[in-house]
This record gives sequence, C-alpha cells and structure tokens, in this order.
Amino acid sequence: MRVGTFVLAAQFPGQGAAEALHRAVRTAEIAEESGLDSVWLAEHHFVPYGVCPSAVTLAALLLGRTRRIRVGTAVSVLPTQHPVALGEQAALLHLTSGGRFTLGVGRGGPWVDLEVFGGGLEAYEKGFPESLELLLDWLGEPRVAGRGRYGFREVAVVPRADEPLGGEGGDGSGGPEVVVACTSPRTVRLAAENGLPMLLGMHCGDQEKADMVALWRSTALAAGRSPESVHGAGHVSAGVAQIADRAEDALETLVKAMPGWLRQGLDAHVTVDGRHRVMRDPVAYTELLCALHPVGPPRLAADRLAATAERTGITRFALLVEGSGDLATTEENVARLGTEVLPLVI
Repeated sequence: MRVGTFVLAAQFPGQGAAEALHRAVRTAEIAEESGLDSVWLAEHHFVPYGVCPSAVTLAALLLGRTRRIRVGTAVSVLPTQHPVALGEQAALLHLTSGGRFTLGVGRGGPWVDLEVFGGGLEAYEKGFPESLELLLDWLGEPRVAGRGRYGFREVAVVPRADEPLGGEGGDGSGGPEVVVACTSPRTVRLAAENGLPMLLGMHCGDQEKADMVALWRSTALAAGRSPESVHGAGHVSAGVAQIADRAEDALETLVKAMPGWLRQGLDAHVTVDGRHRVMRDPVAYTELLCALHPVGPPRLAADRLAATAERTGITRFALLVEGSGDLATTEENVARLGTEVLPLVI
C-alpha cells in the first residue's frame, strides 16, 4: 500500500493565498517526516478552491525541500499549456530529483482558463488526445516534429527525459511516470491504449472505481499491452483523510470547515462559454466524502483503505488532508496518517 497526500492549497474563507500555500508546503514536509509515500499537487486558476496555478512549479520547490518522498501533479491541465513546454519541465524535474517526480495530466474543465491561455473550448472538447500524444513523444523520443495544431519542424529533445539518471538516483530511467486523470470512459480508454495509470477522483465510490479499472484493463489488453503491465499498473485513488480518536470528531472537523471552502471555491468557477453549471450541495458533498474515505480513528481509516484496495485493485492513494483549513490541525492529521494509519496497512 502506498499512501500519499493530495494538496489543493485550498483557500478557506477568511484566509489569504499565502496562508494556503504555506500550509501546502508544510503538508509535504511533514508527509516526508511521517513516512508517507507521496505528495500530489492540484492546479487551479482564478479561484480560491485552490491557489496553486502551476503544479510543476510547486513540485520543483517541494522536490528541493525533500529527499525521499515522491512529488506528483494532480494534475497539470493540458488544454491550457503547450505539451512541449510541460514535457521540458517534467524532464527537468525528473532528472534533477533522481526520478522522484510523477507527471499527472488531465483535461480540466470548460473554464475561463481556456480563454485566458488561448486554448479555447476546442482544446478542452477535442484536443486532449493530440496534446497527450505530443507530450508522450517528447518524453520518449530524441527528436520530435509537431503535427496538427501543434505543427512545427523537427527539433532535438533537450534534456532527454529517458536518459540514465545520475547521482544517487541510479542509472536506469524510462522518463517520468505519467498518470492520467480519468472521469469518463473515453479518457479511461485513452489512458489504457497508452498504458498509462489512472488517477480517479475523490467523488467516486469503490464500485465506480472498480468499473473504471476493469474497463482500463480490458482496453489495455485489447491494445496489445502485456498482462504483467496491465495487472501491475499503478492506478491512484484520490480521497479525503481526517484522523481523530473518535469518528464523530473527525466528521465534525470536516463538516464545520469544508462546506464553506467548497461553496466559496466552486462558486468562483466561470465557464468559458456561459454554459449552466449545477454545483453539488457543499454539506451533502462533505458528508459523502466522509462516508467514502478514511475519516475517523486510525483503525477505521486503515480498514477503509484496505476495503478500497480489495474492491478496486488500487493500492496507491492521494488523500486530501487539509480539510480542516487549519495549519496545526493539518500538520497533526498528516503526522497521524503516517505514524498511526500507515503501519496498519503496509
């Protein structure tokens, strides 16, 4: 079992962005100290839901501040950036960290971000497969030429992400791990055809995640992927974790804080084309997350992680730990997740 934290740099009501970002950095530092496997960084623009606009930039900072833990993006949004620029950054982080960087990518949403960064609605609705293809070419080939809307002459890939790692990282490298956020069968199939693990959202229950894993496996096998690679794929399950001595205390902590953050953050999203959005009820959504994920005493939390692993086959977790909105509470939560829950599941 590989248990890590999922960091949104969430800005709760009454807080500033600097406070949210400081809490994000401290989460990563304590996660390493407490023996957790990884830190996954979200990326958002123009909303207090999450105030990290560049997951790769924050990943660079955290890789420099840590020595053991893996740092991944969850996710870098492809329709709002050029795949070559992202590939260059990923290669840089992979090589300089000794292979501790994971590049998570996704399609994002139909937000005004698409207008600001110039990708447009077409990049969101149709462009993700083309962007992913160019990114994977850049991470695995010595020279690359662009096609379609990314047309450019052949250029050398520098630095090569798949060159041998130096220093303490060892001498083997296949480039950084790439994970794809999947919320639809179409994206599941795209990830499977490319042999890329999935990142599955915290709003999904175990049965939905199990169904997506089954679709991924059947598609990957049909695409010619080896049975060993298919069954060994490192899919990641996102969730929420709040550890307390009593289940009711953990629930109370999140129900008091998360709805205000969700209401403020999600209401701030603006669609690029004015389409109507139906937002979840913040209180009901918080209660759903608490029911699905490791929220409660260490034994209950460990049992829920084990149950998800048994039902879905997923043994990697990215758990939102900042749901209290408070720095000291978040630090304690991360420490308890690593020192009290992790020993029960490994």
